[in-house]
Amino acid sequence: MLKNILLVVSDIERSKAFYQKYFSLQVLKDFGENVILTEGLVLQEQKSWEQLMETNAVTGNASELFFVEDDLDGFLLKIENYMAERDQAVKVRENSWGKRAVILKDPDGHLIEVSER
Repeated sequence: MLKNILLVVSDIERSKAFYQKYFSLQVLKDFGENVILTEGLVLQEQKSWEQLMETNAVTGNASELFFVEDDLDGFLLKIENYMAERDQAVKVRENSWGKRAVILKDPDGHLIEVSER
């Protein structure tokens, strides 16, 4: 049984604020360098993860977090300034099954896809 998805992040407070503000995730447990959010997402500070795993974190990936939104247009308005500050274009695409979606990156470059329900 899959329990959580853990993302290694460079700034735990910045990442925690990002997921709270844009995805309405709430903190279930905050251990400082490790934070458990609702929906099974865990954030861990890079230096802590590297110490525990005894290896360096590798940036870049071929994975993504996937969220669904009841109001995609409202989400796009909410994320617009964040995207502009990071020179990320808001490119809405329509999937072959007819649902609109947008792909963005979190502050550490993790891919996120947000689709209509």
